[in-house]
Amino acid sequence: MADFKQDAKDLLKHIGGSDNISAVSHCATRMRFVLNDPDKADVKKIEDIPSVKGTFTQAGQFQVIVGNEVPTFYNEFTKISGKEGVSKDEAKSAAKQNQNWIQRAMSVLAEIFSPLIPAIVVGGLILGFRNILEGIQFESLGQLMVDGAPAFTNAGEPIYNAIVNVSQFWSGVNSFLWLIGEAIFHFLPVGITWSVTKKMGTTQILGIVLGITLVSPQLLNAYGVADAAAAGEIPFWDFGFFQIDMIGYQAQVLPAMLAGFTLAYLEIWLRKWIPQAISMIFVPLFALLPTVIIAHTILGPIGWTVGQWISNVVYAGITGSFSWLFGLVFGALYSPLVITGLHHMSNAIDLQLTSDFGGTQLWPMIALSNIAQGSAVLAIIFMHRGNKKEEQVSIPAMISCYLGVTEPAMFGINIKYIYPFVAAMIGSGIAGFVSVLSGVTAASIGVGGLPGFLSIQFEHWPMFFVSMAIAIVVPFVLTMFFEKRQILVPKGVVEDAPVIETGQK
Repeated sequence: MADFKQDAKDLLKHIGGSDNISAVSHCATRMRFVLNDPDKADVKKIEDIPSVKGTFTQAGQFQVIVGNEVPTFYNEFTKISGKEGVSKDEAKSAAKQNQNWIQRAMSVLAEIFSPLIPAIVVGGLILGFRNILEGIQFESLGQLMVDGAPAFTNAGEPIYNAIVNVSQFWSGVNSFLWLIGEAIFHFLPVGITWSVTKKMGTTQILGIVLGITLVSPQLLNAYGVADAAAAGEIPFWDFGFFQIDMIGYQAQVLPAMLAGFTLAYLEIWLRKWIPQAISMIFVPLFALLPTVIIAHTILGPIGWTVGQWISNVVYAGITGSFSWLFGLVFGALYSPLVITGLHHMSNAIDLQLTSDFGGTQLWPMIALSNIAQGSAVLAIIFMHRGNKKEEQVSIPAMISCYLGVTEPAMFGINIKYIYPFVAAMIGSGIAGFVSVLSGVTAASIGVGGLPGFLSIQFEHWPMFFVSMAIAIVVPFVLTMFFEKRQILVPKGVVEDAPVIETGQK
């Protein structure tokens, strides 16, 4: 087992001493610090410590990359520093002192959607697979027959069978999978309201109940509102002197978020004023009942309208006359958004697009951005081969990137050297340009990076693979070109790298 005593002492010294540490924790590979004065940390000296493989700052936390032995290093550091560790949630809370209001807002979004991502990813994969089963016509399966007659489009083109039309087994699979898909997407508001109450530290079961009241089978399904409104058949609760429309908010994001926060803040306020002896009865009652009423009369309609505005604006950008510019700009700038934390808003937009338009063209560009950052790191690995210390960061970071998690690659390698980051932005921008122009659409949010094709609607696979090739090749080539020509290469940083090949041995 490695002895980290001296390295821990050096880290404590160069980070500004114990008095500069507000909170400390660790994750799988990194020490996470919340510093009272981040400027006191001497990054250059910290990165010279033998067991330190890099540093970066994100979401108000100064993070030191140690590797898989970080638990041992952490234990040694806490002994020497006298600072007891806190949980990651407590560290995040402490880190907010170093964030501006925009970063705090994005941090809240991240904390709400992070617990939901596994389910949403599964849902995206299921929707993608069901699209193959029921949405793709295969000429080899023959022409579709309706009431014994061949089916044709309005233009007179033959309509061919999908897999579900010719196979009872796959038809059953397709139907069964919708049990899961519907639970994830149609009942998404339940997950959102639960997650809001969990994040706010209020009663989670009330959040679940609130979410159910937004998607109850008693209500008109959100997907049927337009037809019901046209026919004048929207149901309502009649209270004599006023009425409330009985409309559900299936798959709606903003109504659920607004309702969830209203419930949480109302419960927090009530607990300050209602005596503890009767709080178990009256706090849930006076928190839930008014919130449900407000949700169906004010928050739901407002949230639905705003959500549609946002999705319509984004959809217009993706499909309008300047879609090529939208794809180029979003593809190039998504990685900088990750640095600021603003990328977390894309989850809500993706889900709104999926709800309103049956798919999202935004998420494929995010997957391509992941790939581009990983490809830039791959070029660094190739160019700097033999740099064992750097490879301890770059190789795992590249693998992580190709699987959809970009932060280790960006903060550990690409931003440190600058030129790989720029190369990845350019490659991602070009890939996004091609993706949007080709109309590449995902069923929903899915697995990032190279496995991203699994969530892409089947008919768009060919152009997504073309876009993937661009996201792999362009950043790789540009990173090598920039380094060899010393373009955007920060002299102080790169000259200190033990192995940098610039065309000569």
